[in-house]
Amino acid sequence: MTFSEQIPNLIAHYGYVAIFCVIALESAGIPLPGETILVTAAIYAGTAHGLNIYGVIGAAAAGAIFGDNIGFWVGREIGLHLLIKHGHYIKLDEARLKLGQYLFQRHGGKIVFFGRFVAVLRAFAALLAGANGFEPKRFFLFNAAGGIVWATLFGTLGYVFGAEAHKIAGPFGLAMLIVALIALFYGWRFYKSHEARLMQEAEKALPGPLAERL
Repeated sequence: MTFSEQIPNLIAHYGYVAIFCVIALESAGIPLPGETILVTAAIYAGTAHGLNIYGVIGAAAAGAIFGDNIGFWVGREIGLHLLIKHGHYIKLDEARLKLGQYLFQRHGGKIVFFGRFVAVLRAFAALLAGANGFEPKRFFLFNAAGGIVWATLFGTLGYVFGAEAHKIAGPFGLAMLIVALIALFYGWRFYKSHEARLMQEAEKALPGPLAERL
């Protein structure tokens, strides 16, 4: 039995605690089905009445915010050290690391907020934000907003549409992933066409060795 198949039993036995823990672990960087447990718990609240939908949404939002902050801290305290020390093995020299930090300064809020709605980014956006030196207060603001909107949207979807919600949530998540991939493709093309200029801007914005920022 897969983990996803055990979700109904987890919800029935542990309720809000299961919702919080699974979503928190996914948000911290462990690939677990956070969206699935949220929608399933919302359906459970709307049909079996064993849970309150407000409690489901609250537990999901709290788990998302808590887990993302753990992921952000890990990325901030460990991720940048590892990238500076070993990044050259994957062609991430200091200039490219600075560029990553510079781009996060400019667009990190959008990545953190909308990353909550994309399956792959949901598990890694916080780690990336921390490793790229995203400002903690701004991270908390965009992270909290994304977690609350995501939990409310998918929780309401499951509660209102019941079993049909999984059929809606799946295509929505796929559509968001496709949009993210398209944005990544065009972003990469733009970066390759303007790499030298962007690196100059990054160096101007972040002068000096990155190690001094640790």
